Amino acid sequence: MSAVLVEDGVDKGAIWHFGEPSKEQRALQAGSAWADLSHLEVIAVSGEDRLKWLHDLTTQFLKDLGVNLWKSAMILDPQGHIEYQFNLVDDGLTTWLVVDPGYSEALCSYLTKMKFMLRVDVRIATDEIAVLRAPGLSTEIGGPFALVPRKELAQMSAHFNSVATQVGTWALDAERVAAQRPRIGFETDHKSIPNEIGVLNGAVHMNKGCYRGQETVAKVFNLGNPPRRLVMLHLDGSDVAFPAKGTKIENNGVVVGFIGTVARHFELGTIALAIVKRNTPTDATLSVDGVPALQEPVL
Repeated sequence: MSAVLVEDGVDKGAIWHFGEPSKEQRALQAGSAWADLSHLEVIAVSGEDRLKWLHDLTTQFLKDLGVNLWKSAMILDPQGHIEYQFNLVDDGLTTWLVVDPGYSEALCSYLTKMKFMLRVDVRIATDEIAVLRAPGLSTEIGGPFALVPRKELAQMSAHFNSVATQVGTWALDAERVAAQRPRIGFETDHKSIPNEIGVLNGAVHMNKGCYRGQETVAKVFNLGNPPRRLVMLHLDGSDVAFPAKGTKIENNGVVVGFIGTVARHFELGTIALAIVKRNTPTDATLSVDGVPALQEPVL
């Protein structure tokens, strides 16, 4: 079957599936799948000071980042709220930041303002470089990934097709939700802090120097709990339609959170990542548009 495309949302125009999403998910789980992620945006950071500079600006430890090692990272606002989320890799000359569609322009503008006198250069490189999810077992950040010059995209896609099964965002979302990996704009809102979404000691390194927003992260980590927490929901799968991103979650008629990513997993059924108030009992059966949902706490 030919590719079915995503019709709306941040991934609009990307491949959704090829007609057999369960087969695609099995291939992804087995490490024998690849995906075209060329709708994602790319920022290039070059210059001798790039790694120390990014180390100081982001939540990740990057001063001694090795070549071709992928990491996830965030940039927070002064109050510790999540502003940007991205994966990155350094090739020895340039650090490449991979961000969701719609974020590269604002992120590039922010980074450019923070250059000061340092030897760094920042540019949007989406027209130059495309991102692929390469064949192989899934990593903790959803890879392995490959960066490919856009002029070589067709050639690399053909090569991957010769050794693996191409999958779409349906399979990738199902794998991400099952692995409990949050995505900016889905499991986050303007109030989200890293402590709420299970990224401490992942995208947020807990043993590095100061970065913007660190005081909030450290204070909440050391002195208390965030007001909300990430959960994975197991929804009644009898309804064909998925609840929309942002749909309110209720507990006995009281709104306690919102839905992020919803996916239909080939083994787990209909699952979702969601944000709920921390005081919501973990054994409570919640309701999403009238659909019962059981919780699996992430935090």
